[in-house]
Amino acid sequence: MFDKLEDLLSRYEEIMNELHEPTVTDNQARFRALMKEQSNLAPIVDAYTEYKKCKETVDDSLAMLEAENDEEMREMLKEELNDAKKRIEELEQELKILLLPKDPNDDKNVIVEIRAGAGGDEAALFAAEIYRMYVHYAEGRRWKVETVEAEEIGIGGMKSVTFMISGQGAYSVMKYESGVHRVQRVPETESGGRIHTSTISVAVMPEVDEDIDIKIEDKDIRIDVMRASGNGGQCVNTTDSAVRLTHYPTGIVVYSQTEKSQLQNKEKAFALLRAKLYDIEQQQRHDAEAELRRSQIGTGDRSEKIRTYNFPQGRVTDHRINLTIYKLDKVMNGDIQEIIDACIAADQAAKLAKMNEE
Repeated sequence: MFDKLEDLLSRYEEIMNELHEPTVTDNQARFRALMKEQSNLAPIVDAYTEYKKCKETVDDSLAMLEAENDEEMREMLKEELNDAKKRIEELEQELKILLLPKDPNDDKNVIVEIRAGAGGDEAALFAAEIYRMYVHYAEGRRWKVETVEAEEIGIGGMKSVTFMISGQGAYSVMKYESGVHRVQRVPETESGGRIHTSTISVAVMPEVDEDIDIKIEDKDIRIDVMRASGNGGQCVNTTDSAVRLTHYPTGIVVYSQTEKSQLQNKEKAFALLRAKLYDIEQQQRHDAEAELRRSQIGTGDRSEKIRTYNFPQGRVTDHRINLTIYKLDKVMNGDIQEIIDACIAADQAAKLAKMNEE
């Protein structure tokens, strides 16, 4: 591990030297690549630098203890020594986590697709609530949210909704939301007071960069334009601005209607199609690496029930990590960071355990 850390430290110094060159911004692509690499290496370098300082502190304290006779000074040196040793243990764990292989998609924006499942109108109402939960969470992190498509029902629910979240590291946290979400509560239409169980599915896909080769042949695509349906403002429902793409080889159909411009809707529809095709590739790759997939949180099967929202008890339970918290109101208002942090910690622990086995 420490040989690798020394190599990364040398690489970081090379990058910093190059970034200080007056001509570095002449090649913008190169400049952006260096800045991104520097940003990725900085947390590792900072932790490793602190680790080396703590090791020096331990060595210095031990040397001074051998030469020191004053009991009060010896106690101070022992305390400093113990603090440094404790911090070294913490930093070793931090460095192991920082050196874990990084998901190449972690820094990307995401496309989220929510669909009502079992439960009829109640499932559609819950889908709309989960959509608002994610919007509030994204806004709290100052991320941008754009709706691509929404199929609404008259009572405020959504049969389906697709939206994009743009923000640094969006995929690294949102990927843990993929799966089946279950709600248990008494619907407003239920006169007998019985608790109903409904489900929705959430799919989180990384936005696909232009440099990733996703081939979409013209002959494989049908493009239909039409007037947008549902709620809309001026121009949205009065012009043929909505775009539907049908991809023949996979049967995927995507629809975009939220922009006034047909061109903008077409761009969004193609971005969504690219993400779906890339997601299929990723799933196939994960299937081929079944053991790795089982050892990680958040990369499981889309049909996996990951979370239950129980309204009578005011609790949320994440079944993957056996976490239950009793603050349902806050969660539904976008306060999901505690759950995501627990998923990340469990994922890291599983990867570290697997790495130690090898």
